[in-house]
Amino acid sequence: MAKNVQIALIVLIVFIGLYFLNKSSQSKHKSSTEAIFSNDPEDIFKFLIQNGEEAIELARVDTLWRISGNDTLEVKPRSMDNLFDKVLKVNRGTIISENPEKYGKYSVDDSTGTHLAVIDSKGETVGYYVFGRSKSDYSRSYIRVGNDPNVYLADQNVTYMLSTRETYWGEKPKVEIPPAPPIPTDTSAATN
Repeated sequence: MAKNVQIALIVLIVFIGLYFLNKSSQSKHKSSTEAIFSNDPEDIFKFLIQNGEEAIELARVDTLWRISGNDTLEVKPRSMDNLFDKVLKVNRGTIISENPEKYGKYSVDDSTGTHLAVIDSKGETVGYYVFGRSKSDYSRSYIRVGNDPNVYLADQNVTYMLSTRETYWGEKPKVEIPPAPPIPTDTSAATN
């Protein structure tokens, strides 16, 4: 009987060991995701977006966002909401490449990538990203983060929200026309 208990105990230890070995090897194959921006969004005062030769700067003055160098357009709230709620909250996932020589293949090099710099109230860059479009999966994009040489697969495509066109970010202010005064009605003819 004691020999059967010893054998059962050995088999149990082997199964427990196999369980932890399997769990350890499975965790190596999981891709973890991490938000690209972790600072306080309230401390952001400027965005610089560049694609090739074209660039745009969005700057916060008090509580209003402005397109630098353009006094005729008001910034669209929806475009800014997309920047804060989607672009800055995109997650980087699986490493696609660790080779800087392949940046062009993933459109995250200096000439083909869309660059986004996030600047705080002190004028310091608190986030720098280079986005590239995936040619095989249009619902995702590639991303480089800061000085990290790796190219990551992002969990969504946000490159279309990083336009350098002023008309994407701004619109002409709506001119409100005051309502016309009410037309007086002649009630004297109706009473006779």
